[in-house]
Amino acid sequence: MPVSFRCVVSLAVLVLACSRGSPQPQQDELPPFYRTPDSLPTSAQGDVLRHEPLTGVAALEQAGSNELVLYRSDAVAGERPIAVSGIIALPKGEPPEGGWPVIAWAHGTVGVADKCAPSRDVLGSSAHWFNQAPHRMLNYFLSEKKWAVVMTDYEGLGTEGRHPYLLGRSQARGVLDSVVAAHKLYPGKLSKKYAIVGHSQGGQAALFSAAEAPERLRGKDLELVGVLAYAPGSAMHLTFPLAVQVPEPSPEGAFIPLFLAGASEGDPEGVKLEQLLKPQALRLFAEVDTKCRTELSLKDSWGSFVPKGNVMSETANWPPLLAQLRAMHPGYLRIGVPVRLVQGALDARVNPAQTWVVRNELIARQASMEYVGCPVADHFGGVWLSS
Repeated sequence: MPVSFRCVVSLAVLVLACSRGSPQPQQDELPPFYRTPDSLPTSAQGDVLRHEPLTGVAALEQAGSNELVLYRSDAVAGERPIAVSGIIALPKGEPPEGGWPVIAWAHGTVGVADKCAPSRDVLGSSAHWFNQAPHRMLNYFLSEKKWAVVMTDYEGLGTEGRHPYLLGRSQARGVLDSVVAAHKLYPGKLSKKYAIVGHSQGGQAALFSAAEAPERLRGKDLELVGVLAYAPGSAMHLTFPLAVQVPEPSPEGAFIPLFLAGASEGDPEGVKLEQLLKPQALRLFAEVDTKCRTELSLKDSWGSFVPKGNVMSETANWPPLLAQLRAMHPGYLRIGVPVRLVQGALDARVNPAQTWVVRNELIARQASMEYVGCPVADHFGGVWLSS
């Protein structure tokens, strides 16, 4: 990764931040823009299916233009064509020779419900603060570094279907195809060089995107120069079994249905929630489709639910579920571009020890690695401070 790209991307974070057989999604009414067009089967990866200027709080204020886009991708289950939404923001002024470099941003956990999608952000939304948290950093990329910013919503978040939470290949397709869409929408204005940056869920997504890029973008004449993952989610196959044994209610219980949503979307035939979950947990699970993560953490939802003895059925078939959770772990990846991991020592959501394990696992798979520990940062670090 060129020094200017690598250092400034990380510095910006540090300084600003230092189902078949399973319950089906109960979606809100999709706005017309987000509905899948009839022409989808004839389109190609990254084709822009629909676009329009974006205004309001979802837009980046330092951009010369913000465009709401709907682009073609592929579902992780079934390899069928789908539409994914996102935002493409260009710097002000004219592009330099060779075009503006591109930052592909992978966002953190907001939930599974369509209303939580970053491109659908509005004042008063329960996901509003979390969608706004990275804006200062992204505005810095636009205004100070003159890099274009591409922001995917991910598969099924804002659009049809359920978002496959933490399924790495799904998130990677959303991120990588958004870069292709940006080049198709703005031919000649963007550099072939791009970097991937993400936080939390997005940190995990960024690592998967870097691993998938050589195959997914083969022949696209694009150059991934590096990846920055801040507090990436990891070890889901270890944390989930512990989470369902917690003997008291906690706001963190909201992640139980999110993990289940991702696993069931990854293997609808093997991960059948009506066979895995006890009746009360199955009824409560349905709220993932209508509530953002913060709402799931409240006492009228998973925030008052005692997991131990109340989530998993005594006859639950664990192996398919654990296989899907294990596949979400980024430490098993092979990444051929420079990687920078940034982790806050005070992080109570992603254990710093987990990120250190990911570091070691990626190095063992020949990754070029730089690890930055932030002794005074929590999970959100300066992303909180920059909101």
